[in-house]
Amino acid sequence: MNHIITTLSLGLGLAFYPVQMIIAQEMPLRQVNPTEINTIWSEDEQIWGTPENPGDKWSLIRAISYSLRYLDTPKAAEVYNNYPIQGVTRDRVRRSLIRFQELLKTAKTPDALQAAIEKEFTLYQSVGHDNQGTVHFTGYFEPVYTASRQRTSEYRYPLYFEPKDFANWKKPHPTRLQLEGKDGLGNNSIIRGNELIWMRDRLEAYLVHVQGSARLKLTNGETITVGYDSSTDYPYISIGKEVVNDGIFALNELTLPRLMEYLNANPEQLSNYLPRNNRFIFFRETNGAPPQGNLSVPVTAERSIATDKSLMPPGALALIKTPIPYITNTGEIETKLVSRYVLDQDTGSAIKGPGRVDIFMGTGKEAGDRAGLISNEGQLYYLLLKN
Repeated sequence: MNHIITTLSLGLGLAFYPVQMIIAQEMPLRQVNPTEINTIWSEDEQIWGTPENPGDKWSLIRAISYSLRYLDTPKAAEVYNNYPIQGVTRDRVRRSLIRFQELLKTAKTPDALQAAIEKEFTLYQSVGHDNQGTVHFTGYFEPVYTASRQRTSEYRYPLYFEPKDFANWKKPHPTRLQLEGKDGLGNNSIIRGNELIWMRDRLEAYLVHVQGSARLKLTNGETITVGYDSSTDYPYISIGKEVVNDGIFALNELTLPRLMEYLNANPEQLSNYLPRNNRFIFFRETNGAPPQGNLSVPVTAERSIATDKSLMPPGALALIKTPIPYITNTGEIETKLVSRYVLDQDTGSAIKGPGRVDIFMGTGKEAGDRAGLISNEGQLYYLLLKN
């Protein structure tokens, strides 16, 4: 989570959506005509929740504070000084966040909140991957796995910290196959001795590379967190896309759970598919810190998104409209179309162009199950105070 949960794809390992690139990428947003806005606004029901499922208003308020923290940095000033969309400035983004946060704290009812938002804010829409506003959404998460400080017969698959001489490595960098071997054990690797932690499942170790961070329950009872530190200089290759290209699954039937089921049932295929992604991640311990996006602030479950930061305004308040899966009380998956206010706080190596968004779904298995099912079309809007 460059998705530093990293600068990766963070997606699901399934970021294989065929994006149609926009020629005029320097103009990724268009201001929504006032006559269109009334057809776009709709209430974010998750702010208020229900008696059975409390809302997450204060999580959203806290997420806004994280964006405000970023906007006060010299890096934010530099980025916005060069941002090409007229009217989208750091000052305006900052004032918009402050005002939206005030409305969240003071509004007494959902209707009052939504009326104030519609009165005071205007929308800028992403042109999408088709120049018509269509955006493809995926999900990512922070996994929770078991691991060991020492290599054992059960815990054999390492995650590595950055080698001391990494900055001096010649390019092209070694491939994934050269670094970890065909079996993933790294017995003859040039980075042997740089093992940070050992995992018992090769696919789980790889998924930490994809997600960019993890919470690890150690065999000694300790729980630690690890996060992205650096990576080799290769583009991210989705093994989901490779499986589809090989005819194992059709594009429309592949999800992260199905991909994991296939690889767990055919472990010999790990040596076939994993080395196809040469992008190799080095990790560091993060001392229990929550997962962070590439703005160096924490990301918040269902309130943080990753976009292409060469195009989209970092830290800004956004509105997404897309289907999201939920787990019912009976344990079944139910997908609902939602309107959700979010903060643009992350990026990913597979999140390229104005037509891609990754939604951070949280920590643990349920978040991972839901993230792995998100592969939907929708729309992305940014909210700014009216001038």
